[in-house]
Amino acid sequence: MTLLWDLLGEPLSYCFMQRAMLAAVLIGAVSAVLSCYLVLKGWALMGDAISHAVLPGIVLAFAAGIPLVFGAFVAGLSCALLTGYLKENSRIKEDTVMGIVFSGMFGFGLVLFTKIQTDQHLDHILFGNILGVTASDLVEIAIVALGVLVIMLAKRRDFLVFCFDPQHAQAIGLPVRLLHYALLILLSLTIIMALKAVGIILVVAMLVAPGAVAYLLTSRFDLMLVIATAVAIGSSVVGTLISFHIDGATGPCIVLVQSAIFVLTFLFAPGRGLLRAKAAGDYEPNIDLLTTPRQTGQR
Repeated sequence: MTLLWDLLGEPLSYCFMQRAMLAAVLIGAVSAVLSCYLVLKGWALMGDAISHAVLPGIVLAFAAGIPLVFGAFVAGLSCALLTGYLKENSRIKEDTVMGIVFSGMFGFGLVLFTKIQTDQHLDHILFGNILGVTASDLVEIAIVALGVLVIMLAKRRDFLVFCFDPQHAQAIGLPVRLLHYALLILLSLTIIMALKAVGIILVVAMLVAPGAVAYLLTSRFDLMLVIATAVAIGSSVVGTLISFHIDGATGPCIVLVQSAIFVLTFLFAPGRGLLRAKAAGDYEPNIDLLTTPRQTGQR
């Protein structure tokens, strides 16, 4: 019992740790659900692009005296819309466009940060400061998290068809353009919500790792959502506790736990693990489809 108290009881006896734990769980749950769609759509770099693009919005919002969340959302959404516009009106591939847009906006944000006097610490923006979450921050995170979760789960099959096969989605009458921009808006909201926990640099890991782990473990999308959520919430709890005991940064600890889970899954996943498959002499890349578009499109 003494050991259990040292591991769990002592950290949670502090109010700031309770708030940090709850914030990490909420952010992890939303990121996990969204990560399943990003992995399926191949939008991991889009999350990275938007997370870097919010920096100029944060600085300009501070200079204008408006809520930082509003500035970050406008900047992130502008990055997503600009990326879509450039892709549709040029011959450049989407990943190249995203690289140009997010690096340009991130550089612009760094220049603004050095020229505009703010009381924001750059380390907190880049790497997060979840231990500094206040009660009002927690309320904001909860509202955004619940809103995004409700929308994603209510329209999960429509989003699945869109991510899996946009042409089929359009053929069966789904509003493809609306789903595209809705997913970008939800992604922007989730990234802004997660910035408090892991910052600009590490937020992409929380948006990719849970879905990647779940994809290695199952070919059923509903089960993929469950596994990703369990991985994200579990790693958030474990990472927060580890950061307390080693006196380390909480966001990086959470990301490290998620990365370790992915590596173990990649090596030892039943039927798909690299080492198990090679030992059996039948290793092939995992190309299983989660489900067929026609099956998914039935509503």
